Amino acid sequence: MQVDPCPPVQAQQIRTDPLRRSDLTNAPGYGSRLAISDSGFPVLPRWCVWVQPAKGAEPNRWERRWFGSIDRALDEWSAVLPIIRVEDSERAHIRIERRRPPRRRLADGWRASNGRSVLQVLEVQRQGVWRLEPNVTVMVSPELRAESQQATALHELGHAFGLWAHSQVPSDAMAPVQGASPVLKLSPRDQLTLEWMRQQPSDFGVPMPAPP
Repeated sequence: MQVDPCPPVQAQQIRTDPLRRSDLTNAPGYGSRLAISDSGFPVLPRWCVWVQPAKGAEPNRWERRWFGSIDRALDEWSAVLPIIRVEDSERAHIRIERRRPPRRRLADGWRASNGRSVLQVLEVQRQGVWRLEPNVTVMVSPELRAESQQATALHELGHAFGLWAHSQVPSDAMAPVQGASPVLKLSPRDQLTLEWMRQQPSDFGVPMPAPP
């Protein structure tokens, strides 16, 4: 019998496992800036991703542009990560939504953004087995030019796939402030940091005892 790579959730509960800066001085790329939890980096052997569908039977012009940007960003990450697209959001670790993120209140006032990734750490039961999983909602605004949409999706998906940090090099996809042109491809530093992070010990995705 073929194993379902993205089984639906049977039960879940929220885990209080906040991220903190790792400060690992021997990490390559921008690995020393990555956030980590007491359970390790929030990564999985493979990722199940759901993309919000069109409102109607056929996507309109603006939805088609948004879908194209998301598809190109996912294709870029798929070259370095095992990613499976799912049609049921209950099967997903990452949910990509077509909406502008709500403004955030910071010390210097309210700030708007074109994209945002929100992480929640969960204890999840799938096919009778409990595992610790990152559950991420990715919001990408539909009100952007195609290249800006794609660059925003590429960046926010990097967070969703475990790169909870920002690079200080403008040519990296994970730089918050990029150069004159939007970054549409993963840089060698992005790939080096991702590969190193995925090789570190982590309790995420590993079978665990059933929670009380």
